[in-house]
Amino acid sequence: MSISGSRKKNGKFLNPIPTTQVGVDKIIPMIKAYATNKAEVIPKQQLGPFKTDKSIYQTPPASGLRITWVGHSSLLIEIDGKTILTDPVWNQWVSFIKFMAPKRFFDPPIKLSELPPLDAIIISHDHYDHLDKATIKFFQGSTIPFYCSLGVGRHLQSFGIERNYITELDWGDSVMIDHDCVITATSSRHFSGRGLFGRNETLWSSFVIKGTKHNIFFGADSGYFPGFKDIGEAFGPFDLTILEIGAYSEYWPDIHMGPDNASNAHLDLKGKIMMPIHWGTFNLALHDWFEPIERLQQYAIDKKIELFVPEPGKPTEVTGAYNSGWWKQYLS
Repeated sequence: MSISGSRKKNGKFLNPIPTTQVGVDKIIPMIKAYATNKAEVIPKQQLGPFKTDKSIYQTPPASGLRITWVGHSSLLIEIDGKTILTDPVWNQWVSFIKFMAPKRFFDPPIKLSELPPLDAIIISHDHYDHLDKATIKFFQGSTIPFYCSLGVGRHLQSFGIERNYITELDWGDSVMIDHDCVITATSSRHFSGRGLFGRNETLWSSFVIKGTKHNIFFGADSGYFPGFKDIGEAFGPFDLTILEIGAYSEYWPDIHMGPDNASNAHLDLKGKIMMPIHWGTFNLALHDWFEPIERLQQYAIDKKIELFVPEPGKPTEVTGAYNSGWWKQYLS
């Protein structure tokens, strides 16, 4: 299921298992829910500012694995001598309609111009909170290789990236960076599209990143599905799983996991340490902005999972369980 390529029907990519997306029948109930919602979906206090000490990048991580969480699904991953950027979004808004778009809770802690030299950029899918035109245009004219899901390359080209530096991957496809780091696209349960039309015409993926010493899983966006066990069997165990815990709702239970299912996915993947992402950066659901991480902490205790929760923008080595608790100072 998770090792073989993706499937299409009538020109649309299909999920590994039947998946319900947000349909017309849910629009009115959702509007009512948003109108009456009392949750703290936007922090009452301004978060940050968070600042990255870019001088840290001059010294390689002693452990071989260091993560800088820029926010949401944007990560700077230093793994066994390679530096990889995932789903870079530096923009303040994430939508094709700016005046209706969710706005960042905090500014990116590091400027694009201050990033260390990159060996690769990974784009999991084409949603605005994972693929940002303004951010991608910054890399126009560079020779950094982009690795993305099938069909996403045309967006990158339209944003100014040369075709020669774009490699599209189907589920199960692998590429090698130099001779000692392998990136493999694996399946996820989600959807794609950048507007009212053209849904599921490009693919969505998760990624396995295997260096000389470390093996990690970047989950990007996905609902829970049996494929996590398949990926764990084929590519695990993982030193670190990076999994989305936010933007869950009863209105779209199949396409985002939430903290309970994300922790189950971590166990399926045979992960040693779990890093939660896709929370605390944008208002994309009806829950409190801090609810995902608060709930995950309890699930981690119950399921004996070690968490890795660095402060935004702080380069942090992955040497064991670590929880900065950075968000607690912003709770009312």
